[in-house]
Amino acid sequence: MDDVAALAGVSAMTVSRVLNDPGKVAPRTRERVLAAMRELDYRPNSAARVLATGRSGVLGVVSFDTTLYGPASTLYGIERAARSADYMINIASLGSLTRRSIEDGVQRLRAQSVDGIVIIAPHQSAAEGLRRLPPDMPVVAVGAGDDLPVPVASVDHRAGAVRAVRHLLSLGHETVWHMAGPADWIDASARVDGWRSVLAEEGREAPEPLSGDWSARSGYELGRRLAADPAVTAVFAANDPMALGLLRALREAGRRVPEEVSVVGFDDVPEAPYFAPPLTSVRQPFGEVGRHAFQLLLERVDDPAGEGAGPPARRTVEPELVVRESTAVRPGGR
Repeated sequence: MDDVAALAGVSAMTVSRVLNDPGKVAPRTRERVLAAMRELDYRPNSAARVLATGRSGVLGVVSFDTTLYGPASTLYGIERAARSADYMINIASLGSLTRRSIEDGVQRLRAQSVDGIVIIAPHQSAAEGLRRLPPDMPVVAVGAGDDLPVPVASVDHRAGAVRAVRHLLSLGHETVWHMAGPADWIDASARVDGWRSVLAEEGREAPEPLSGDWSARSGYELGRRLAADPAVTAVFAANDPMALGLLRALREAGRRVPEEVSVVGFDDVPEAPYFAPPLTSVRQPFGEVGRHAFQLLLERVDDPAGEGAGPPARRTVEPELVVRESTAVRPGGR
């Protein structure tokens, strides 16, 4: 640190501030110090940093099944928010979300001296694990359910489903079929609830939802059943890969989209504009969710006992309906 200070022409205390509280250092001075660190290939001693500040500058994330677009994008949003604030991220990736696996993941991260932990918990089964966390470790959950003892950042999945279904009804469709996600996913349940609530408010019949597993294959298999029913003119799929499978099933059955059947997905994956036809979808603002989760965690790190707050905070982000070419007025007009 003394070598860096000498090269940058500042005090060792200024170098320490750049490392531990960069917001209090003038931008030009901070850049001189960072340039000196790069030139000298300086790396802070993490153990010394913990002793000096009580902080490691490292946050932990407990995640599950990052092959799915939603959890993977959420993780990326958290990582971007942390990196912009000069925090590092360590990840404990779990094969399943259970009380035991969450506890194990938290203990693994605690052993790495993380300052706090974000848990991506989209399963109903994760709730018990979130209720049994160590009280001295700052924790925030993403995508979790209600009535939890920790702050939560999430997308309003119910509101996204409401937007999708209202869009389809506005095009003159008598009702909307729903291709749902797995029943034990909080996101899927909220989307079912939003779909059902709109149909009930409008006095429309709610067909029995068909449950898939988020994959394009399950969307295709369920889509073949829907394609065989001539009464089906509008389908809300719980995610875009399932919508992709549905589009193929409809095409194979000779049902034209959107001339005969309108389709809406959820997530707005980067490939959605390139589906055939381009997919109308509900866009989730994962970056904003990541920023909220990171900010909530910093608040808990600064106030681990929660002395400055009442019930755990909950920050909910509104999704956006992106209309493309897979939806149109029902055959026969409105």
